[in-house]
Amino acid sequence: METRIALFRGINVGGKNILPMQELKSMLEDMGAKNVQTYIQSGNAVFRIEEADVRFLADEIRTAIGRRHGFEPHVLVLTLEELEDAVESNPFPEAESEPKTLHLLFLDSAPENPDLEGLESIRRDPERFSLRNRNFYLHAPGGIGRSKLAAGAEKLLGIPVTARNWRTVCKVLTLAQQCGPDM
Repeated sequence: METRIALFRGINVGGKNILPMQELKSMLEDMGAKNVQTYIQSGNAVFRIEEADVRFLADEIRTAIGRRHGFEPHVLVLTLEELEDAVESNPFPEAESEPKTLHLLFLDSAPENPDLEGLESIRRDPERFSLRNRNFYLHAPGGIGRSKLAAGAEKLLGIPVTARNWRTVCKVLTLAQQCGPDM
């Protein structure tokens, strides 16, 4: 069994796409997951499962939610190693002391033709960003809600993303590390 992290996009936001975490936990257990833990209602799950193919697993989870709840949210599944690498590769470690200003956008895949010039053109001081493989780091001291960079990143990267603030990233990593050793 291997540890997996599932990040869900667009659930339990504004009264739409409601998916109670207890139901998500039960659904994952029905799929064979063990040691399932969820973190906050925005959709973060950590579990152990036999299925090694993260893309196949993401599709299976999305389909199962569709069958049970009538909508299919975007699901990104990571390995423990991918999440650990994303945290260790943070290019803005000084921003970790204010975790609400630091965000990690997880990408479905590494973008082939990201519009870095376009990203730079909508960046406002003192915002900073860095693209590293499948991770887009955004330090937005003024808040993500007003950030044109945060709003435009997915389109300019050309890849579906799901974002988490640094506090959530670190909490999910801790849960994943406590889930049990990969075998």
